[in-house]
Amino acid sequence: MKLNIVNSKIIDIPKIVDAKGRGNMGVIEKEVIPFNINRVYYLYDVPSGETRGGHAHKDQLELLIALSGSFEVILDDGIKKEKVMLNNPNKGLIIPTMTWRELENFSSGAVCLVIASDVYIEEDYIRDYRTFELSVVR
Repeated sequence: MKLNIVNSKIIDIPKIVDAKGRGNMGVIEKEVIPFNINRVYYLYDVPSGETRGGHAHKDQLELLIALSGSFEVILDDGIKKEKVMLNNPNKGLIIPTMTWRELENFSSGAVCLVIASDVYIEEDYIRDYRTFELSVVR
């Protein structure tokens, strides 16, 4: 799947298939993603109809993976928007800096893993959409 939002992309997570049929293992090592990992967190038990995200980052990069279930990510670069469905644990969505994101339509049991390039720094967040629009270079 090719995205039109600048520098956002779906990547393949390397998968190791157990020869004895005991299940698969996804592996994320340093050559898989284009940034150093400094924070890992996950979203789960998101009630039906609720959204998450609703912000952009000035400097932080993120990789989102649907470990279980599914959800949609709306990406917005200030000019155009694109919706991406995540529903496969061996696919991840890289979200670059200055990209507004909203997560919605979580299925029952959905788990969203977020791998981030930095620790939590409140000053890195743009939480107001109008401020985001004004910050985007056109």
